[in-house]
Amino acid sequence: MIVLPVLFALSIPFVSAQSNDTAVQIEAIEAHFTQAALVPELLASFDPSSILTINFDGVGDVSPGQALTQDQVAPTPTIKITAANSSVDLTGNFTLAMVDADIVGADESNITRHWLENSVTVSDGQVSNSSATAITSYAGPAPASGSGPHRYVVILYQQPASFSPPSDLSQPNLGVSKFDLNGYVKDSQLGAVVAANYFTVEVGTSTTSISATSAVESSTLASISTTATSGSAASSSTGSSSNAASVTTADSLLSMLSLAAIALLM
Repeated sequence: MIVLPVLFALSIPFVSAQSNDTAVQIEAIEAHFTQAALVPELLASFDPSSILTINFDGVGDVSPGQALTQDQVAPTPTIKITAANSSVDLTGNFTLAMVDADIVGADESNITRHWLENSVTVSDGQVSNSSATAITSYAGPAPASGSGPHRYVVILYQQPASFSPPSDLSQPNLGVSKFDLNGYVKDSQLGAVVAANYFTVEVGTSTTSISATSAVESSTLASISTTATSGSAASSSTGSSSNAASVTTADSLLSMLSLAAIALLM
């Protein structure tokens, strides 16, 4: 039986879309990366200080794990960065990367590089490459037909003054190729992950067995539970807490989606 990673890609977007609370969104993306087996398989740890939003023309803002077509992700997306709080410093230089982490359960030690730009900046909440070095300009995903849903991960790293890329990845205009992401981060002395997000692309019908993933339960997110409790306590006779209602709606939708997904897999 082929088990597809359906549930983790469906549950959290309902919550994050209904909440402007960056703490909730941070927890949501952390949960997504864990349940999508991107942590610790691709990233040993993931403690983002900001929200990274991917936006494709004709699609709009992409939810974590959203399934897109090859045509939809062909143009270069815009990347928006939202700091978790006022203490987050988004000045200076950063490195932007996009890699194909393949399907769940794949070997993450040698993945495909689709985008790598050094010395990008964040201006008015948007990543700018006006003064960047494009080692590999954005190249749209092209997974092999029948190979399953590939996870394309966009990551923004801190780029300190000590940054020194390896000689084979220091010049612009390199094409798409295999890539040791963690080796590059270590060797070039990049800093911590500032923010990250991902989407999936699948071509054809999967003929590959894919490792199962567990569902993300929205009610287990600490920030959501705190917000819902506080909101309920603060509700007046004129109306109930919108945050609590959002969580209830999200959990109801999750339950329905979980049952539907299980029925499809039986």
